[in-house]
Amino acid sequence: MTLVCAVFRECVHAMRDGILIEREARHDKEFHFQNWLKSRLDGIGENYDEPGRNTYPDFRLVRHAEGYEVKGLAYPGREADYDCNSQVPCGQHNGRHVFYVFGRYPVRPDGDRYPVLDLVICHGSFLNADSTYVHQNKSFRGFGSYGDILVRDRKMYVAPTPFALAEGTAHNRTLILPATIRVDDDLVEVGQLTRHEVDRMVVAYNFDLRSNELTTTLVPNPTAGTVHTFKAYRLEGDPVGPIILRERSREMAERELRNLFED
Repeated sequence: MTLVCAVFRECVHAMRDGILIEREARHDKEFHFQNWLKSRLDGIGENYDEPGRNTYPDFRLVRHAEGYEVKGLAYPGREADYDCNSQVPCGQHNGRHVFYVFGRYPVRPDGDRYPVLDLVICHGSFLNADSTYVHQNKSFRGFGSYGDILVRDRKMYVAPTPFALAEGTAHNRTLILPATIRVDDDLVEVGQLTRHEVDRMVVAYNFDLRSNELTTTLVPNPTAGTVHTFKAYRLEGDPVGPIILRERSREMAERELRNLFED
């Protein structure tokens, strides 16, 4: 039995009641939305481990095998993808179901209190179906003229957001779960989203320090063509406009990333 329906309901009620994000200081660019979500967990009376800079997911529930990873996005701004900070998104981690909480807020608020503009809570498998990959940073020494420079291979992952993957998420409040998860009666289904695993997958990469070229190694995906079906829900009383999977979400993310670097 998952608590995600209760968490989603608490978030929607807070947004309806006009409960604002409260930024403690102007330089707070990371934790203001996380603190808003923390208050919602407190509202349902759920115990959790306190988040830290290197914990994943951000909130790990104590009495239930699930966790919540929080991603605040400034709007208008970069919304098609986000930096995962060395942790690939997944739906299972250390025996817990992982749910991602995406919330957008004004990019230039006129004060330290401002609203959550829209919200998506989704199961991590909607972003990436593989939960077996274990991230590790590696390094080697021997670079440079004197052979005493350390090179760190610190990977950064960039994943699509639900706002890029599914049309109809913007300016709404949406819950996206695997079709196998039962939901509460006050949640209204507004779409079915089907994702298919690719034919070939990247298993290695090589960076040439002389030419600055990055090459990848692809192999056949043993689970190619596997279908993962998700359902999208809204709380009763919210608009029930349909949610549709975007066909060109990758191109959208790449275009937005190019514009970011050009700016």
